[in-house]
Amino acid sequence: MVNGVQTRAEALAANIAQMIIERGLSAGDWVGTMDELREQTGFARSTVSEAVRLLADRGSIDIRPGRGGGLFVANLSPVVRLRHTLLTVREQPTTVADAIAVRDALELLVDTDAARHRDADDIVALRTLLSKLKQSTSDVDAFMRANWQLHERIAQITTNHMARAVYLSMTACIKDLSAHADPETPTDDAGYYQHRVAIHSELVESIIAGDTERTVKAVEKHHGLLKI
Repeated sequence: MVNGVQTRAEALAANIAQMIIERGLSAGDWVGTMDELREQTGFARSTVSEAVRLLADRGSIDIRPGRGGGLFVANLSPVVRLRHTLLTVREQPTTVADAIAVRDALELLVDTDAARHRDADDIVALRTLLSKLKQSTSDVDAFMRANWQLHERIAQITTNHMARAVYLSMTACIKDLSAHADPETPTDDAGYYQHRVAIHSELVESIIAGDTERTVKAVEKHHGLLKI
């Protein structure tokens, strides 16, 4: 940004990042070529090049030269993935990356177990926390707190005490060593929030329904949130 004003390249980079989300693209998926982006957007080659450079620097896309090359969705590292969830790492990025990896590995076990064992009180609590998440989309910090509270409540349902303890401790580690995102991430984009809310809504409803197969699919979609 220049004097708090978003440049054309920054605006284009945000639009491309949003397009990747809306299309549900995953790591390795084709985004396009520089020429295609120029034709689609009407921006000058220099603006498109700068937008692509910004996305590459942020770890969102890979630029592959030569025949069959172009722009592809990057295979995001855990810390880059964390940025896309509206967070940035303040310190100890390796520790945070390890915590994310452990938590992600436990997510399927925790969530499917919650689908098997949720009771009436759990259903009320999950619906309340989901409603809180939906009402927090105008504030980054409130949204992330509501997000964490929802996942922590899901973890509390599991009967696997060891998995619950480790999952909750990893979440606490991530919270302690991270902060809300800097302005380069799409924190003010309503479509971005709606996408995240929709995926969490499906996760909650699959658990409430007690449908483990549906929960597995919901967890996969959750992991695809660019990617947390």
